[in-house]
Formats: sequence, structure tokens, C-alpha cells
Amino acid sequence: MKRSNAVIGLLAQTSIHAGSGQNTGVIDLAIQREGHNGWPCIFGSAVKGAVRTRAEDQGVDSIQSVFGAESDGNDMQAGAVAFSDARILLFPVRSLTSQFKWVACPAALKRYKNDALRMGLEISLDIPAVETWTNELAIAHESEGSAGSVSLFLEEYCFKTEQKDLNQTIAALSVLMPPEDAENLARQLVIVSDDMFSYLVQHATPVNAHIGIETETKTVKSGALWYEETLPPETLLYFTLSADKARQRESTLQAECMRANVIALFTGEQGPWLQLGGNETVGMGWCAVKINPINTGVDHANNAAE
Repeated sequence: MKRSNAVIGLLAQTSIHAGSGQNTGVIDLAIQREGHNGWPCIFGSAVKGAVRTRAEDQGVDSIQSVFGAESDGNDMQAGAVAFSDARILLFPVRSLTSQFKWVACPAALKRYKNDALRMGLEISLDIPAVETWTNELAIAHESEGSAGSVSLFLEEYCFKTEQKDLNQTIAALSVLMPPEDAENLARQLVIVSDDMFSYLVQHATPVNAHIGIETETKTVKSGALWYEETLPPETLLYFTLSADKARQRESTLQAECMRANVIALFTGEQGPWLQLGGNETVGMGWCAVKINPINTGVDHANNAAE
């Protein structure tokens, strides 16, 4: 079966609240996370729903072919495009030594490389080894005038930095974000251990208090206080899409056409933007969409035979 694939980057422009629907301790409205490692994510169903809403807003004709029929209709037809979860790749962490740092880890980089390979794109990506987080070591891109180890503060932790050539890694990540943001990667990219990355993405996400106000008295409603977790702006996520030919028997639309219909949503007059998660009426959830320059049709049957 020949499929047409793409890897798509999502750089948060505002805070994102893709809710999990349950509370965790003092947090009433927690964000979605992967079950085995606690890393933030946005489930594929939420990504697909947001992209479908954008397609409906633009009046696209092939919505049912791409996304499938509505679940409450009589025509139960699956869509031709599969959307993965949006996975975290770079997490912004406040730092005393700069505006902020984009933090990655070897496990997240390796997973991105494997996902790209599954989509038919083999990327050059150096993945430096970083020991356990108790060693307080971070890898930063080598730059002029920064010879030797220097101290780096992330949140309340102090790290010794090791300067390495991360040009390949920076190039591989740059294709997932707008050029004006990618220009800052060399200065702001830091790679920490998998354990420290897991700690930061679980404990350094913003948690905001919300209250309800009585309309007439302008005072706080009794008991109307809740705490909401969000992903911060500048978070970099990515998802993959894999398109087959249209499933309707009478349709002749091929996989490349299905893929092109999705990509066209972010290259038109409305610009490369997508709104994900809740609280959209207060401006949350906006992401800059960047299509990885991948144009491939992968024959999975032939790959399996090989």
C-alpha cells in the first residue's frame, strides 16, 4: 500500500490547554500527558479535530474523504489521513543566563528521528549522550568566546555545560519551526538527560489560578476557584500524518492528493496557524505550523518485504 506522508511542526505562540479531563492533586484541569513517561502531548484525536475544524472554516470540498464521515451520520466512512499524537520535542525553560532555553533530551531526539524515518525521511541528527540528571550536566552548542565549562541555570538548578557541535541537530529541528524562531536555536538549545527532561516537563509547566466573578456584584463566586495547567508559549511539538487513497469506492483521489489537501490548509491566505485545545475564546492554543519539506510516497508493503 503506497502512502504519502508528512512531518509537521507546531510551535506554540500562546499557552495551550489540551485538557486531560481529570484532576491531578491540586491541579483541577491538567493537560494531556503520555502515560508511561509523563511527557506532555496532544492526542491525535484532538489534532485531527482541530485540523478538521480549520478545513470546515475554509470550506474544503473533500472533508469527508480526508477526515471521514461524521459519527452521527448514516455514512460511516473512515478518513484517508491518519494523524498521530503531537509529541513534545523542545520545552522552554526559564533561565538566569538568558531569556529562556529550549530544552531537549536524547530520548525525545531519538523518537523524532525514528518517527521521521517511519514517514520515509532519513535525517542527520547527532544525539549526544548525557548522563543521569544528578550529574547536573547539559550540552550546549559551541559558540565563539565560550571555551570551557560555564554555569547554566534552568529553573532552580545549576548545570555545568559542555560545548559541542550541534549543527546537525539544529538543522534537523529548524525545519519544524518558522525561520525567525529557528535563528535562535543555536543560542538557546540545551540538551539535558532524559531524567532531568522528564522532571522539567512535569514540574515546570505553568499552573494558573482561575476564579468566577458574580456579574452583578463583581465579587468572587463562592467556591469558584480552580487551577489550570498549560503548555507555555515557545513549546515545540510535532505530529505525523499518513495519507492513503480516498476510501470511497467511486473516488479516484490518490494518497498524494489527500496529503496535499491537508497541507494546503496552512499555505493559503489564512496563513500557517492552527488553534488547539480549550479556551480558544481567550486566545489560547495558537500554534505556528511548519511543514517539514518531505515529499515522499512510501510503499509499506515493499518495505515490509525487504
